[in-house]
Order: sequence, then structure tokens, then C-alpha cells
Amino acid sequence: MRFVILGGGPAGHQAATYAARLGAEVTVVERDVLGGAAHLWDCIPSKAMIATGGAMSFTRRVSGMGLEHAEAGVDIEALTTRIEDIKAHLQRDIIQLLDSQGVRIVNGVGRFTSPHTVLVDGPEGTEEIEFDTALVSTGSRPRVPDWCTPDGDRILTTRDCYPPKSFPESVTVVGSGVTGVEFVHMFSSFGAEVTLVVSRQHVLPGKDPEVAGVLEDDFVARGVKLLKGARAERIDRDPDGDGVIVRCDDGRSVRSSHAVLAIGSVPNTESLGLDAAGVVTDGGYIPINHHCVTNQKHIYAAGDVSGKLPLSSVASMQGRKVAEHVMGLHTIEHRHLDYDKAASAIFTEPEIADVGLAEAEAFAEGRKIRVTKVPFATTAKAQINNDPRGFVKIISDPATGVVLGGSIVGRHAAELISVIALAVTANLRVNDIVESLLVHPALSEALAEAAE
Repeated sequence: MRFVILGGGPAGHQAATYAARLGAEVTVVERDVLGGAAHLWDCIPSKAMIATGGAMSFTRRVSGMGLEHAEAGVDIEALTTRIEDIKAHLQRDIIQLLDSQGVRIVNGVGRFTSPHTVLVDGPEGTEEIEFDTALVSTGSRPRVPDWCTPDGDRILTTRDCYPPKSFPESVTVVGSGVTGVEFVHMFSSFGAEVTLVVSRQHVLPGKDPEVAGVLEDDFVARGVKLLKGARAERIDRDPDGDGVIVRCDDGRSVRSSHAVLAIGSVPNTESLGLDAAGVVTDGGYIPINHHCVTNQKHIYAAGDVSGKLPLSSVASMQGRKVAEHVMGLHTIEHRHLDYDKAASAIFTEPEIADVGLAEAEAFAEGRKIRVTKVPFATTAKAQINNDPRGFVKIISDPATGVVLGGSIVGRHAAELISVIALAVTANLRVNDIVESLLVHPALSEALAEAAE
């Protein structure tokens, strides 16, 4: 089986590794960085900076733990080196893994020239690759609206923010979704004056309003200004200074030293020659079925280009499922990927994580649910950590006790949500969590209490 993969991100390298183990002849075509540009240029650097910012925030709270107050300063050069080292380490591990499985790596830009051929333009020339099956996993890039032209200096996309050249004195973040609020947290942790343009009446539209409320409270406590009900329509360089002016559709405007666009992403599909392969697109995305198969039965799509949840974890699992289908394993025991059961996290402070059915979604559908909520402040570990913020909320079926979903706001929420995610995926009951013998003292005790 000749299997060619366009894009070596989470979906691509996972599919390559697994298919090669199963005996496929695999070629990965990558134009930028193995591991994925969105992953290694966006996700990993931003989380590394958030972790550093979180450490700085922690130093401001140490007096509550019996320590003298200490103010940490940031070393931009050291932080840049740290980010680059993490990226290099992860990329090196991926390359070693692919090499160990006999995967051929071709550096260059690939495009379809027919339903069974790909032409690659690379630094060493042009090469035509014939294939039996193919996977498109070319990822996405930050969306730039037509009313704004980022300059990489003062008007930035998220990808322009790291490694940091310098930290802004003030910054206006446009976009109050997941990426936007993470950048608000990051910049405010480093001491910048931050304004967030919120087009709705609360941050994180689509998330539990109670969850969003906790985050908004923390932002306000940090001194973040929330410009609610405003939609940015223009960003100009300030003619009277070195900063920028973000102008909104309601007449309000914000001056700051920098502005960051965090308004989503667009799929990288426009130059792939998909027409030559007979693959249809919808708004740039590639429609797929539950096996990640496109309208061409031998061509697959996964990751951000598939239009499903734009999460690295989802892309990796899609890649594994593609490999299984390519090699015929779907004819035996095979579980389809259920996107409704994917856990996600937002790395703000406090962290936010959720999985499965949301409370607001259930009420909108008129579905009967049982909702239980326990604040972390009731646990000994939260008091020990001097961080009682947040809560655990579990949603279950009142008739069967089966866990349908949950939300966590607080320290280590991204780790703790795994327990609820496992319960949702495996159709466990709340009693299964209650009867688990968990560690004491630990934040996970709130999970058992919320399940009672």
C-alpha cells in the first residue's frame, strides 16, 4: 500500500507512524516543520509562555503561603531559548519516530496532479509521487480579516507573538474565544495593560456562561478591561505615537502599544490541486465521513482542514483512525471517533476544561439532566495551594446515572478533566467515580464529591 501524506502535523505524523507499523509504504510531504506549524509555532510556544507567565503570577501570591513577597522579572532571551529548545526537542522526537518506522520524509510543497499522483516542489527539485491512498493534513493559519493588515511589529497575528521580541506595555486583543482569552492571560501575567474586545456580552461564546463568568472575574481582578458588545472593524497605526488604535463598529476605540488578532484560523487547502484529484471543498474545508474519507474513497482528510474540532488531540486520533481504515482494520473491531466526547482545555488562570454534553446545550434541547457542582474551596488541597478558585461540575443522566459531560474551572483543570472524559467515553456512571479510591489530599477529591 503506497500511502502519501501531505502535512506532517499531529494528524499526519500519527497516521504515518501507525500505517507504517501496519506495513504501508509511507511518504510524508512537509513544507514547514514536522510536528505541524500550528502545533509547534502556535500551541507549544503559547503554552510555554503561559506557563512562564503563570509562574510569575504565582510569585505574586506567595505571601499567602507564609513566604515573603517576591517579584520575578522576565528574561526575554532565556524565554526565547526555552521555547526554541522545547520546539526542537519535540520535532527531533517526531523525526526519530518516523525514521524508526521507515517513513520517507520529503521536504517541499506538494499538490495533486491527478487522483493518484502528487507533485512535490522542494529545495532539491521536483518529484512526482504515485500513491494508492493519500491523506490531506496540511493544517491551518491565523485568519486575517480584510479590514486589517498585520505588520509583525505593532499589529500582530498570534503567530507573530513568539518568540517574543519584547513585551508590550499595553495590548488590545481582538477576539474573545479560546485563543483570545489565553493571550489576555499571558500578556496580563507579564504585566501588560490589556484590553479585550468582546463582540458578545461575555467571553468564550459557546462555553458555559458560569465558566466564562469565573474567567471574567479573574480578568477584572487583574485589571483587564473588557470592551463588551463591540466588534473591531479597523486597526490603524497611531499617527501621534508608536502604538495602534483599534476602532469598533459602535464608535468606541482603544489605544495601545500593540494589537493582537485572535479571530480564528483558515485551512491550508487553496494550493493543493484538490480539483485535479476530484476532491471537493466547502468554504476551504474538506468534508469527510466518519472514517475521515473525502468524496474520493481513496483520499482522506484530517486535522484542521477537515473542519472538525481544531484540537491537536482530535487531529492525532483522526490520523490513527485513517491509518486503521487505510490498512483495513475497520473491518474488525473499530470504534468511530466521537467528536462530541472530545475533551478540551483553555490554559488561562484559572484553567478551564470541559467534555461532553454542556449544561446550556442540554437545556436548549429540553433534555433532562442532573447537574452537580462542587467548589474547589471545599477541598483541603486547594487551601494548601492557596488557590481556592473554581469548581467541578458533572452532568449525568438522572435515570441511569451515566456521566454525560462536565466542566472544570481551576488549577490543573486540563489534567483533571481526563477523569470525566474517560467516564463519558466509556459510559461510566457517577457511582463509578464516587467509589474510586482517590488520593487525599488532592484536587481530584472534588470530582468524587461532584459525582455523589
